[in-house]
Amino acid sequence: MGVTGRRVAGAGTRLVQRVSTTRAFVRVAPYALPMVDRAVHRLSGGRALMSGWLLPSLMLTTTGARSGLLRRTPLVCVPEAGGTWLLVGSNFGRAGHPGWSANLIAHPRACVDWQGEEIEVGARLLAGAEREAAWSEALRWWPPYATYQSRVTREIRLFRLARR
Repeated sequence: MGVTGRRVAGAGTRLVQRVSTTRAFVRVAPYALPMVDRAVHRLSGGRALMSGWLLPSLMLTTTGARSGLLRRTPLVCVPEAGGTWLLVGSNFGRAGHPGWSANLIAHPRACVDWQGEEIEVGARLLAGAEREAAWSEALRWWPPYATYQSRVTREIRLFRLARR
């Protein structure tokens, strides 16, 4: 399946990729980046995310797996031809799966804010050959995912979101 949208480019990209795999970044980023992304998203009226300046990003709204409350999470994504998106549950290479991935497993109906448009989606956890193809595509977009996978024993979850 072909991919649309921006690819990571530029001389600074390799530096950002290296920094994104450092242990210091992994300790700070899971807390700092979502906070900044939410603020930029709110201030831009839902049209932008800070992480979107480097990689395609969306704001995912899920239903909490245990709480049932709505949860908003800014995420990097891989936009695909045909209007679907891949989400990689790397959690920056930390041991546990990210909370949003458990939410999607429990409640696959969700919503994304994509480039200022709110879209209802259905999520599907990928497995087997489909997961392998999606993983290869995700690594082409952001090679540090391989480093994150090497740091954990769990298999990083991959989801495909499609419009409902």
